[in-house]
Amino acid sequence: MSYQMWFAYMLACWVISISPGAGAIASMSSGLNYGFKRGYWNAIGLQLALLVQIGVVAAGAGVLFATTPLAFLIVKWFGVGYLLYLAYLQWKAPVQSIEIQTDLKQKSVMKLVISGFFVNMSNPKAIVFLLAVLPQFLDLSKPQWPQYLIMACTMIAIDLIVMAGYTGLAAKVLRLLKSPRQQKVMNRTFAGLFAGAAFLLSLVHQ
Repeated sequence: MSYQMWFAYMLACWVISISPGAGAIASMSSGLNYGFKRGYWNAIGLQLALLVQIGVVAAGAGVLFATTPLAFLIVKWFGVGYLLYLAYLQWKAPVQSIEIQTDLKQKSVMKLVISGFFVNMSNPKAIVFLLAVLPQFLDLSKPQWPQYLIMACTMIAIDLIVMAGYTGLAAKVLRLLKSPRQQKVMNRTFAGLFAGAAFLLSLVHQ
């Protein structure tokens, strides 16, 4: 992969990562509920899923999701259900005075990582999208796996930066919430965003 090709790919990664989606919503929700230091573990889960998806595309198995309707539908509706489940949890999240934050941090790091992982893995369109985009930046005259590794590291590094911004922004907003009522409104706003993401995913076709 030439420097010029990598630079074009890097710019594409910024656009893809900044575009709001389920991952951004999940990062903001985690930052809101757990603060930046703990909530950022959700972004680690997002990247683990992204790494798996890039590996799937590199192995050629992404064709399965592009050509097999049943596989696409199974993963798609799993994603819709999982996003609706997150919306329900956010809607029912307890509210309390902002001075009492320790109870908000009972969710383990592992659970946050797993939650982020499933948010990204439950979107079959991501694999199809990566399948359509990544090969365009390959130099077919050279070994492909090193190029995929470079693309994976680039995309994950950029997404970590962007998700840090989303998580940190929500964590700062958390400090501004002075009453349980304000927190309840914010929780239900994020619940609506999760539900909206589920609705948009339900409209996705191959």
